[in-house]
Amino acid sequence: MHGVTEYLAEGSRVGIRHYTHEDGAEFIARARESKALHQPWLFPPANAATYASYAGRLIEDPTKAGFLVCERGGGGIAGFININNIVEGAFQCGALGYGAFAHAAGRGLMGEGLDLVVRYAFGGLGLHRLEINVQPDNAASIALARRCGFRLEGFSPEFLFIDGAWRDHERWAITADMIRT
Repeated sequence: MHGVTEYLAEGSRVGIRHYTHEDGAEFIARARESKALHQPWLFPPANAATYASYAGRLIEDPTKAGFLVCERGGGGIAGFININNIVEGAFQCGALGYGAFAHAAGRGLMGEGLDLVVRYAFGGLGLHRLEINVQPDNAASIALARRCGFRLEGFSPEFLFIDGAWRDHERWAITADMIRT
């Protein structure tokens, strides 16, 4: 677990912060415990080498912003939310990817974390739009997007290459003016 934590934003039960290389051992352990929950939708890093590469990209690449959703009061990492493909200029948009860890699934922690990330993205990062692309059979991910105020905008056949095949995805989005105050 992380020592003294300074969060970028805090809710009643979780805070969000950026990844660090020191989070590797906990992240890997949580990912391994959560394999049945994640697959076939998601394949987070499950060893030190893949975590180092993954976290390094999220830490160093200006077109990405990675956030760990952490239980306040020392509960550890509950999940992760990444903003990928950040485009500035007239677009001001990013694509979200996320996953809960098994010990935190179904407890509402990711909803609180996603709300914090969305507000941070529209505030501190200056983005206008966030998109979530999710496979149609991933009911939990769709429910999270819906609960957090994202709207269904369309369907993209053979959109992303996941688990050895091109997968169809639903496209969900939220804009800064849609945020609940």
